[in-house]
Amino acid sequence: MSSDIENKCIERGVRLTDQRKLIAQVMSQSTDHPDVDELHKRVSKVDSKISIATVYRTVKLFEEVGIVAKHDFKGNKARYEEASQEHHDHLIDVNTGEITEFVNEDIEKLQQKVAKKLGYELVDHRLELYGSKIKK
Repeated sequence: MSSDIENKCIERGVRLTDQRKLIAQVMSQSTDHPDVDELHKRVSKVDSKISIATVYRTVKLFEEVGIVAKHDFKGNKARYEEASQEHHDHLIDVNTGEITEFVNEDIEKLQQKVAKKLGYELVDHRLELYGSKIKK
């Protein structure tokens, strides 16, 4: 069974070696935003011969063709997620590194309003919020 990332590779003409196919499958199954080290750890459980350099090169290739998105969250290693058509923003826990995706229509409208007030048409944006859990 092919993964979403595999299918996108095929659509974009990216040659899929067995190693790339495995990396694509592991990335598609990720519900978090793994960095390359974490991705390598997961891939190595299936094929211990895949080097971290291969994972780096593959992730970079997937990023270059728009299949995965790279996030450089403040002070951390670059993290990756499957590029998605649906826009979402991120809330990063500064204590645990946990990343929560969210969409808030009020924030979306406010960003449009700010851009328009400053004389711009908003064509893209990325919002990252950083916080720590409130102890109850």
